[in-house]
Amino acid sequence: MERRRDPVERADDGSSDLYDVSTWEPRSTVDLLAYALYNGVSYGLQTIVLLVAAVITLALLVQPAVLVLEDPLLGAFFGLSIVPAALLAAFIWRTDITSEEPLTLLVATFVLAILFATFAALINSVMRPRFQTLSLIGPVLFFYLIVGPVEEAVKLLAVRVFAYRSDTFDAVVDGAVYGAVAGLGFAAIENAIYISGTVAEAEAGLFAAATGITTVRALAGPGHVIYSAIAGYYLGLAKFNPQHAGPIVAKGLLVAAFVHATYNTTVGIVPGIAAELTALGPDAALVSYMIVFDAAVGYYLYRKIARYRRRYRDAEADVPDSPSPELTEFDPPRRRRWER
Repeated sequence: MERRRDPVERADDGSSDLYDVSTWEPRSTVDLLAYALYNGVSYGLQTIVLLVAAVITLALLVQPAVLVLEDPLLGAFFGLSIVPAALLAAFIWRTDITSEEPLTLLVATFVLAILFATFAALINSVMRPRFQTLSLIGPVLFFYLIVGPVEEAVKLLAVRVFAYRSDTFDAVVDGAVYGAVAGLGFAAIENAIYISGTVAEAEAGLFAAATGITTVRALAGPGHVIYSAIAGYYLGLAKFNPQHAGPIVAKGLLVAAFVHATYNTTVGIVPGIAAELTALGPDAALVSYMIVFDAAVGYYLYRKIARYRRRYRDAEADVPDSPSPELTEFDPPRRRRWER
């Protein structure tokens, strides 16, 4: 997007020095001081936010850490709980036809999502009691107004503050990849907290309690990956459409938050109804509903990525000396063949 210019700059033929009139660049000592002060405050605030998030994260992970020290087998449950989400995130990464994303950025996004997830946990904890007083409508409003928007926003923030700024974030579909990784990080810490909390409250049958909650969390994890990959895709779209960036990001968050809140609202209702109307037991109905819901929303994401891949191949086919576009629908990622 072309930089907007003041009328004085537009009328000038380039022969005049318009510094401090209609243009600016750091020249004087005061300019350099102001520049350094701005960068210091900007990076300082980011550092403070990260430190606060790290402290809260460590506090939330005390209980899981203590339980793992007491029973190392519990660590295996933590790991198993994110396997489906990790496989889904890897699949989305594999669908990136444009270029390989640096491992450092992927790891950084994963870690940032873990740290920022603590802000969502605090907001949810503070706001939940306020909605519980509203009877039946309270939980629904809580999911749609707080849980969905807040959790999807912090996951998107994990992408926006670091990976988004990198030169390697050079395609719309990259947003879906980093969004999926952010969802994986969020699911990892959420699962650890849920599993450890359930085990700590169980008076007997710790193994059975751990197995049950791990199964539920393993099925819930892919949802986080899908929702944040959708929001991430729109973040990527916004990067290459700066004139409409705000509304595009808002659309991605609206879609992701809506499906997230819809899942939270319906998962406690629909499986029970399905169990009564069919031969399925309560557990089977719950598992079936979680899989069907994620499959439906995942298909929405799949269609977006598949459409992008087709357009990318069409564009690549028009470039001289480009490789044949006759590829399988999801071939391994490769380096970009031409400069944009």
